[in-house]
Amino acid sequence: MLKSSKRFTPVLLLVTLIVVISMITRTVLIFHPTTDLSSSGGSIFGVFGWGLLYDLCMASFAIVPFVLYTWLYNDSVYKKPYIYVLLGAILLFIGIMLFTNLIPSDFNKLLYKIVVGYVVVRLGIFVLLWKKGESFRIKWRKAVLAIDFIVVIWLLVFNGVSEWFFWNEFGTRYNFIAVDYLIYTNEVVGNIKESYPLPALVTGISIISLAIFWFIRKPLLSSVTAPSTVLKRSLIGVALLAWPLASYFLVNSDWRSFSSNTFANELAGNGLYQFGVAFQNNELDYNKFYKQLPDKEAFAILRGELAAPNAKFISDDVFNIERDITYNTPENKKNIVLISVESLSAEFLKTFGNTQNITPNLDSLASHSLVFTNLYASGTRTVRGLEALSMGITPTPGQSMVKRPNNGNMFTIGSVLRSKGYTTQYVYGGYSYFDNMKEFFGNNGYEVIDRSAIPPEKIHYENIWGVADEDLFTLALNVLDKNEQKGKPFFTHIMTVSNHRPFTYPDGRIDIPSSSQSREGGVKYTDYAIGSFIKQAQKHSWFKNTIFVIVADHCASSAGKTDLPINKYHIPCLIYSPGFVEPRKENRLMAQIDVAPTILGLLNMDYRSKFFGQDIFQTAPSRARAFVSTYQSLGYMSTDTLSVLEPVKHSEQYIPNYNDGSKGKKITDNEALKKTIAYYQCASWMLSNRKYNSL
Repeated sequence: MLKSSKRFTPVLLLVTLIVVISMITRTVLIFHPTTDLSSSGGSIFGVFGWGLLYDLCMASFAIVPFVLYTWLYNDSVYKKPYIYVLLGAILLFIGIMLFTNLIPSDFNKLLYKIVVGYVVVRLGIFVLLWKKGESFRIKWRKAVLAIDFIVVIWLLVFNGVSEWFFWNEFGTRYNFIAVDYLIYTNEVVGNIKESYPLPALVTGISIISLAIFWFIRKPLLSSVTAPSTVLKRSLIGVALLAWPLASYFLVNSDWRSFSSNTFANELAGNGLYQFGVAFQNNELDYNKFYKQLPDKEAFAILRGELAAPNAKFISDDVFNIERDITYNTPENKKNIVLISVESLSAEFLKTFGNTQNITPNLDSLASHSLVFTNLYASGTRTVRGLEALSMGITPTPGQSMVKRPNNGNMFTIGSVLRSKGYTTQYVYGGYSYFDNMKEFFGNNGYEVIDRSAIPPEKIHYENIWGVADEDLFTLALNVLDKNEQKGKPFFTHIMTVSNHRPFTYPDGRIDIPSSSQSREGGVKYTDYAIGSFIKQAQKHSWFKNTIFVIVADHCASSAGKTDLPINKYHIPCLIYSPGFVEPRKENRLMAQIDVAPTILGLLNMDYRSKFFGQDIFQTAPSRARAFVSTYQSLGYMSTDTLSVLEPVKHSEQYIPNYNDGSKGKKITDNEALKKTIAYYQCASWMLSNRKYNSL
């Protein structure tokens, strides 16, 4: 058995490499500047203990091809070539079906090519070696094994480096964001090229990979000729294949949440293992994973929360939240230009205490605008912000509705305004297929206009995410002029792109050079572009009849000591309309889902609503609340309490620190907890039962 085990040396080496590289990655991430384990006590032992478990789980899946190869492949295969050809055909078929059915878009095409190419090459090698002598075939088998291992080592090292950059950007291991990134490979690869010294990184990774291979080459290649009977190989092979089955069915990814410190929990995971979990759990069934109330009780609570002096429910049916919103003054059908700004944290504005002077135009506008100073974003991604601003519904577990299938004909601010005779549009500086924007807005009645509408000679600057914001706003001005000619009011939602890594833009616009590729530069350039847009808009005839709403889609960073660090959800919102909207600050707590109904309220719009958000000026200050979320943690904020729902029916409540987002004193507030459950449970119920459709 000992000699037989030498045949499985590649498997042992691969497991060792995965564990060692993962442990090195984990250690390096501990010393990352953003990592803060100060409040985690003795959790460093948990980080490495649980980390080892997940590293071994990941290794169990990675070794499967090598186990099968070592178990089934030997020189006798060439004496029965039909077996090899049949096996190759089966693997090819399984690979094509698996990747085609599970992984869409560009990544699907890439994997398809890899699978087909690999199997074809292997079959080609087999044909070439069929009638060669045994010694010659052994040399080829060693060569193929060496190539396979070099590729695997390179990928492992590359993944370790990638995890550093992913952590640098998001403060987490791989999650839904990483899944999205693999779907949109063109934008992501382009972003990597523009943001990082890719040639130097690839060269360094290649040198390290070759050095590792050189160190392990002798025991690895000698395994090819190690004697072994079919029976002994089978016993070892079956035992090794039972390992990934045990990992899949017995290990729970939630075990890594052993600490109150989110950084510690993230470090305890394994990046590739977490990627698989995120891919598998693209949507989370609320009823299965979260605390519930009886549906009737939940909707009764929700209806109580949605009650307002100017709202009248159209039915006594507890499951019907439709209500007629009315105002005592005439409607004012002003045009609406909603600018959702990429990654604009409140902390960037002087209005909120920043001293870097990176938003001079927005700060100037703020002095002439209605400014909401206590507004919180629904989530940490653009699609979650777009969902909140358009649909006015609380976030639900898993992906934003923007990314889900069957997301057309939804109730949105666009559907309300179209019923009032408005033209509704979505204008984006990149290609709108990204993040499913074109399908979502297009299927919900918006005219979708993106960078494709800009002639190449009119583009001053572009990177992988889209054209510079100044070109986006030039496009928007042309669109708004055409709208004016139609003689109809318009609602135009504009989404910026420049405040996004690699933070590049045309030179000479601001005092921070584009070459710095700094967040501050990205913020200041977007501020410059917005300021220029407003100045240009003042020269157009439609300006005096337009309100401008400037709001962030989410904050620049979501990493913190807790799952929901609320300071990382604080965003600005300005409503600017000289002579119509009185400049002042509104300090009451507000959710991103309240923006749409509050805009309609400013215009005294009478309409039938399904919004979970409310016109805050028609809501008692004592009922102020906000909603914050990740793809699985769902938070409800009242003035001094944060209630959080998490998978496997878990919840917690505490007094949050608004400055650093940390957890304060734990509390028990059953009323707040029931409201939290009611909002999220009812939102999930309505979406899954297709009850949030346009009226």
